[in-house]
Amino acid sequence: MAEHERPGKILTKTEKMKRMQSAKNEDVEFSAEAADHEDIEALRRSEAADRRQGRELND
Repeated sequence: MAEHERPGKILTKTEKMKRMQSAKNEDVEFSAEAADHEDIEALRRSEAADRRQGRELND
């Protein structure tokens, strides 16, 4: 029997975990036109973390 989701349905913990796991594999493209201040800040923090991690791996 197939499950049909209705709008506004409260998901179980298992359903949430399945959705989160599948979202990890999605490619997301950054759009400067659609970015707000928080998106830009997140990008800067991500780049800084990547640089720090790179130094740790190369040391």
